Amino acid sequence: MKKPRKHYPPKEKIAIANRRLLEQVPLCEQRELRLGRTAVLIFAANDRINQMLIEHLDSAAWRAKPPGRARTIAAIFTHLHNVRTKWVRLTAPHLKVPRQLKRAHCTPRQARAGLAESAARCAEMLAAALGGGGGQVRQFRRDGWARPWPAGPEMLCYMLAHEAHHRGQVCMLAHQLGFPLPNKVAYGIWNWEKLWKECGAPGGPGQRLLRNRAKGTAARR
Repeated sequence: MKKPRKHYPPKEKIAIANRRLLEQVPLCEQRELRLGRTAVLIFAANDRINQMLIEHLDSAAWRAKPPGRARTIAAIFTHLHNVRTKWVRLTAPHLKVPRQLKRAHCTPRQARAGLAESAARCAEMLAAALGGGGGQVRQFRRDGWARPWPAGPEMLCYMLAHEAHHRGQVCMLAHQLGFPLPNKVAYGIWNWEKLWKECGAPGGPGQRLLRNRAKGTAARR
C-alpha cells in the first residue's frame, strides 16, 4: 500500500532541501573527489543567489506584467525550477523528481521552497556524475530533443549559464518595472566568499585546493 505523501509548509521545505543539498558536500569529500564536491558547492551558491533575489524582491514585482510578450518574474522562476526537474528526470531517473510549479498560481514562498528542493536534487545528480557515483549518471540530457553529453564539467557550465541568463532577466525586469533590487542584493550576489560560507565551505572558493597544494609542497621538502 502506497504511503500518503507528507506535506510540509514552504519554510520547512526550504530547510529540508537545504539540508539535503549540503549532505552531498561531505559525501564527495569522503571520496576525496574534489570535482564532485566543488560542483555541488557551486550549484548551492548558484541557488543561494536565486533565494536572495526572491527574498528581497518587492512583492508587487512578482506578477507585474512586463511590456510586450516577456515573461513575468514569477514565470521566470517557475521556469528555472521546472527545467531543473526535466534535467533530473532525463539525466538521473534513479532520483525522485520534484513536483513542477504552476506559474499562474506560484507564490514567492512556494518558488523558494521548490527551488530549494530542485537544487538539492540537482546537487545529488552532480555528485553522482562528477563525484564518483558508481556510474549512475553517465550522460547529461538537457532536453528530450537534444543529443546527450558525456557526464562532465560541461553539464555544470550549461546549468549555470541557463540560470544566470534568467537571473539577468529578473534583475532587468525588476528595474524596468520600478522595483529595483536593494544594493546589498545587487552587490551581494557577487560576494562568493560569503555565499560559499553559507553553503558549507567556510574556507571560501578554492581554499581546499590551496591547502592540498601546500600539503603536497611540504611533503616534497
